[in-house]
Amino acid sequence: MSAKLPSQLKRFADRALLSQIEENLELVEVELLEATKHTDPVLQNAARHLVEAGGKRVRPVLVLLTSLLGDGATQRVIDAAAIVELTHLATLYHDDVMDDAPTRRGVPTAQNVFSNSIAILIGDLLLARASILSTQLGIEAITMQAHTFERLCIGQLNETVGARESEDAIDHYIQVLADKTGSLIAASAKLGVMMGNADPKYLEPLSEFGEKIGVAFQLIDDVIDISEAGPSGKTPGTDLRAGVPTMPVLLLRKRADSDPTAAALIAEIDGDLSSDERLAEVVAKLRNHPVADEAFEAAKRWADEAIEALDALPDGQTKRALIHFAQAVVNRDN
Repeated sequence: MSAKLPSQLKRFADRALLSQIEENLELVEVELLEATKHTDPVLQNAARHLVEAGGKRVRPVLVLLTSLLGDGATQRVIDAAAIVELTHLATLYHDDVMDDAPTRRGVPTAQNVFSNSIAILIGDLLLARASILSTQLGIEAITMQAHTFERLCIGQLNETVGARESEDAIDHYIQVLADKTGSLIAASAKLGVMMGNADPKYLEPLSEFGEKIGVAFQLIDDVIDISEAGPSGKTPGTDLRAGVPTMPVLLLRKRADSDPTAAALIAEIDGDLSSDERLAEVVAKLRNHPVADEAFEAAKRWADEAIEALDALPDGQTKRALIHFAQAVVNRDN
């Protein structure tokens, strides 16, 4: 199992701080292994499937970073970091079933290794373990975890139902991203402040930072979905094949009313993509269309707004690291 810090963060942040974050991240890894331990080896293997696949641990890193505005990585902070990652992992199990995704983090998805039913139930189990762990942190942490999970569910439901006829599809999508992704990243930023005993005045700006960087993170994920295969482990076109709305496709649909070329590509996207060869052809066309660059620019705007929210924080290495954190999200290729 390996958890790697984002390369951009490693490149620009203070070395002593990075070393501290990496050491504390190892403690989070121990917590994750403990939380996914089970006497039944089948259940344990299924619960640890994505934990052991590694990942960037973006949400735990954010908990650890914001805790430095206070007392730093106490045991309560480590627990909070484990809680947000367990919650995130649970949603990945569920998302992969809904999207019929073949791989995640470079390994086959849980439903392909075990079964749909097991993957769904393991997601539920991880949420239960996160809830149990949150009881050690007090009512505020329990309440935040519950409200965050509510938003995660609402975001997933709204994505599934889709935009109403009277609703702008792109506005609807951004709200879905804020709920599905931004809410947990915002909760991560706030939990670091709360469990690290930092000044409560930092909660609001860091909540805004987390929400906006979460939207940026997902918009970049949309771009990665149509990028050439890289170290992310995500199969190009996974969302496209599953019919999951993404920003490039939504921008393309908006153009299709007046642009015959866009309309023709939409027809291909809405067609049969069951063949890997056909999917690759359509992904390549979308990748080379101007809407891919538009989606990337939208992600950059959200990240820039997230960074502006940090103006309320005191200058220092923690603030600088959070800025690099935001930049790492947008510039990631994995």
